[in-house]
Amino acid sequence: MAEPPKVFKEAVPKAALGNHNSIAAQYARAKAAKESEDERKVGGILAGFGLGGESEGRRAGAKKESKGAFERLNEVKEQRFRVEWGWVVGFWVWLLCIHATGLYFFTKGFLLTRLVLEEKSSCTNPPITLNTQFQGAGTPEAGCWHPKTFDKAVVIIVDALRYDFTVLFENSTNNPSQAFHNALPFLYETAEKQPRNAFLLPFIADPPTTTLQRLKGLTTGTLPTFVDAGSNFAGTAIEEDNLLMQLKDAGRRIVHLGDDTWTALFPGYFEEGISRAYDSLNVWDLHTVDNGVTEHIMPLLSKEKRGEWDVMIAHFLGVDHAGHRYGPNHPAMTAKLEQMNVVLRDVAEALDEETLLVVMGDHGMDGKGDHGGESDDEVEAALWMYSKRDVFGRTKSDYRTPPATAKERPVNQIDLVPTLALLLGLPIPFNNLGRPIEEAFAGVKGNAWENLAAVARMTAAGIKRYQAAYYVARGVDESTVDGSPKALWARAEATLGAGKRQNWKDGYTTFLAFQEETLRICRSLWARFDVPCIILGIGILAGGVLALMLYANGNSNDGDAVDDPELDRAELQLELENFAKGNATALEDETTTRLLFRGALMGSLLGVALCPAIWVMNQSENVLDFGLAVGSISGLLGVWYQDMRRRMSFANPLPTTIWGWLAVIFTVSQSIGFASNSYTIWEDSILLFFVATFGVASIFSSLRLENAADRALGIYHSVAFIVLGWAASFSKLCREEQMPYCRSTYYASATSSTSAPWQVIIPFIVAAVLPAIVKSFYTGSRSYEGLAPAWISWAFRFGLVFSAIFWTLDAADDGEWFPNFPSGLLKNIRVPIAQTVFALALVAGSIVFGYAPPCISISTTATPTPGSQITNSSGARVTILGFANAHGSRYLLLVTNILLCVLMVQKPMGAGAVSLMAWQILTLLEILDLLSLTSSPIGPIVLALLGSFHFFKTGHQATLASIQWESAFVPLHTIRYPWSPVLVALNSFGAQILAASAVPLLVLWKQKPRKKGLLRSVVTALSWHVTYYAIVCLATTMWAGHLRRHLMLYRIFSPKFMTAALVLVVVDVIGICVALVGVRFNGLSVGEVFGWA
Repeated sequence: MAEPPKVFKEAVPKAALGNHNSIAAQYARAKAAKESEDERKVGGILAGFGLGGESEGRRAGAKKESKGAFERLNEVKEQRFRVEWGWVVGFWVWLLCIHATGLYFFTKGFLLTRLVLEEKSSCTNPPITLNTQFQGAGTPEAGCWHPKTFDKAVVIIVDALRYDFTVLFENSTNNPSQAFHNALPFLYETAEKQPRNAFLLPFIADPPTTTLQRLKGLTTGTLPTFVDAGSNFAGTAIEEDNLLMQLKDAGRRIVHLGDDTWTALFPGYFEEGISRAYDSLNVWDLHTVDNGVTEHIMPLLSKEKRGEWDVMIAHFLGVDHAGHRYGPNHPAMTAKLEQMNVVLRDVAEALDEETLLVVMGDHGMDGKGDHGGESDDEVEAALWMYSKRDVFGRTKSDYRTPPATAKERPVNQIDLVPTLALLLGLPIPFNNLGRPIEEAFAGVKGNAWENLAAVARMTAAGIKRYQAAYYVARGVDESTVDGSPKALWARAEATLGAGKRQNWKDGYTTFLAFQEETLRICRSLWARFDVPCIILGIGILAGGVLALMLYANGNSNDGDAVDDPELDRAELQLELENFAKGNATALEDETTTRLLFRGALMGSLLGVALCPAIWVMNQSENVLDFGLAVGSISGLLGVWYQDMRRRMSFANPLPTTIWGWLAVIFTVSQSIGFASNSYTIWEDSILLFFVATFGVASIFSSLRLENAADRALGIYHSVAFIVLGWAASFSKLCREEQMPYCRSTYYASATSSTSAPWQVIIPFIVAAVLPAIVKSFYTGSRSYEGLAPAWISWAFRFGLVFSAIFWTLDAADDGEWFPNFPSGLLKNIRVPIAQTVFALALVAGSIVFGYAPPCISISTTATPTPGSQITNSSGARVTILGFANAHGSRYLLLVTNILLCVLMVQKPMGAGAVSLMAWQILTLLEILDLLSLTSSPIGPIVLALLGSFHFFKTGHQATLASIQWESAFVPLHTIRYPWSPVLVALNSFGAQILAASAVPLLVLWKQKPRKKGLLRSVVTALSWHVTYYAIVCLATTMWAGHLRRHLMLYRIFSPKFMTAALVLVVVDVIGICVALVGVRFNGLSVGEVFGWA
């Protein structure tokens, strides 16, 4: 018999890195070194796996036809994968829209609204006749509704000036002073020593304590709500009547210096050329705004410039930024308050007798320096008024000394509006609900009761007029409102009618009572929820949960497929022969996506088509909202209809395994628990219990494994999973309601927003240990091949080291380790470092993941070796290292890219927690593989629990105050849209983002090439993962709607709802843009090399 020809007649060139053909080239080089007989045998083996090998029988006869059939079959399967993936993405985009629609309608009905009235107060049209006439009454020059006291005013806002920053503090052993104590004594000392010239009072803000909402209240005199009809959270112009509008109408010239929020709210109000606006959102910058305001305010107060303006508004931001960056108990806060002390003293000295000086905080700050909520420290600001003339007084001698705490003699921030308007001779804005501040009108002797009664009467009349107009605009019958203050008004008017001094005092008291009662009624009137809209939003969210569960159940695997290489080769051979003969049956869809998505599209389109006809018959809602609701509901009905058509019968929906029940218990019990405020407050501890419970259950389940090695490995990973969770629990950021049973460890102290010096070591430990941990899981499956060593050991570690350097420089900047360095030098160094890390992870990492071959290496030998990957009867062996984990090892490269991005924006303690989470995820993969739970819902649910648990371990809580705004500037010098909000989201929800990105790993880990149903399994796992967040979001909306009158609604239940809603949307987006896109690239890469199942 003639010797068969050599397979390789020419030298094969060396493989290029990253080229898929390099694997084929490795085969070629290995086989070229063997004798032709071994090549014939090995080629026959490889042919069965679609690796391009050829047996002697195949080379004879129909060689070209057989090879062509195989390639055509692969192309068909690849095309099916691409099409199926497209349907999957379409379904998930539709599901994202359903979630967004449900949240939109619930939010629209839940967040309180206030109708903005267009009416304006007029100088010549007071709400009631004046008590006494004065010369020039009804003119801005003399005073519209009250004699003018001042011609000019300087209004200084020291952002986040908490009241206890301004009062004197006596240091003691039992009560030691903090950094903010006694650093700003000028206000207190002046009010105490010169009571006729100044007064200092607690200035109580209405939540939400954000600057934008506070400025609305400080200029309009009305209460803020979460959504103002005709306005929104963004910096849109204030269109309702306000102080600045009245100043403009009176011909007063307004100058603005500082926070640019004013220019967004009042465009065109300020004098050009002398006004200066500065970026307000760069919380890393403590000095630019303050220095700019200081530079321009003093020249404007000079005699030469004094005639160019009538009212000056100066908004300092340094105190607020120092709080956000360092916390109130930090030397930086001392420095900023001392700077303000000097500035305010200089401004007071530069005033003339006709100018009023007002200094105030728009809100306070909590113990860490943040704000946004309604805790005492956040709402207790300070108000100080000063005049060089003797103007102010106290009605009681005890009031000469400023209040020691904010609980004594507080005034509401809305009270500033009528006070300033009357002092400057302006009409009180139409929407005002505040009352005049007593000290400003009591006279220097404190007994000007007639004047107090007059201003109280005028203010109360304006409130009465506004209330009547609001009732008419809302269509509310005033007689049906409980507690109408009509009787108080009538009694006050009757009291003043007597005209006696004692009657003036009683009338003043009665008018104040009228204002307080009206304010209470307005609060209750505006706290009206749109219940039908709330129910509609909850219904759509519930429908989305049901559709998601039907989708997950419809794609669940009935059981694990039999792993038999001989059977796989036989099936492939049979399929190939049928396909070559043209007898192959049509390839069925791998998932139910096409069917359900078509139902969703057809239902939505039908609903939108019928919407105009239905709306014409109803016409009670906005047509766009009506169409959105009808389209969403009809789309959900379409999905349910298609699913019912697909099912022959409805199976038992309850779990059939202990693991399935455990997944249900974790999800349902947590959702029910959110009805309790204490449960919500201690959510992090409960999540730790759930995580530990899974680990304990895994230990007991591992004890039942027959193989001793598997049993030991299962116990090891289960114990490691529990220990890692407990280790991560040491990172804590306590919320106010947890005190005194919780101790914060995330920052240097409970009153700091910076990391402790020892915490800077954590990122370096992460850089040294984490790549080795990831490598160990690669080597466990012999997958540390291909590009894995270069990426994990070098690129990934390089990024971690750079991240550690960044946070070291940040700590050095915060702690002023190098006081002789120029200001901003360390910032200029670390920003490019952060940009380099993001470029490495997102740009280089995406390219590596997109074009890298599977993490495998291939060798061949003719000597039989036990445990070889592929053998034939003659003992020839093809060893493919990483073959058994070809899918998972490659996809893990993408997860490391996401992990690197998340670590970059976390503070050192948060980086340690996220690293422990990554380790937990890897141990979870091994546990699921050892216990054969890769198709069980427990894996995706536990992964979601990890994401929720580590949300708290990265320094976050379900509160506005815990948002780490400084993360927006990690790789940036200033605010850049949309990158800054994306960075804040990456910091806030980094744990959930990492968990959602790792969902496909639960299925792909330790899966061989040509594994059937992988896309289906990934879709199922992602469905269960998102179902957890969807149910939690649904539960929080239900409880927030049900408890809408609860005392803790806006402190606990509402922030939890908003957090759950944002997390659901973020997880949806990550599931589409990272998980599904990653699976597509991963599947195409592995399929190109090994062929398609």
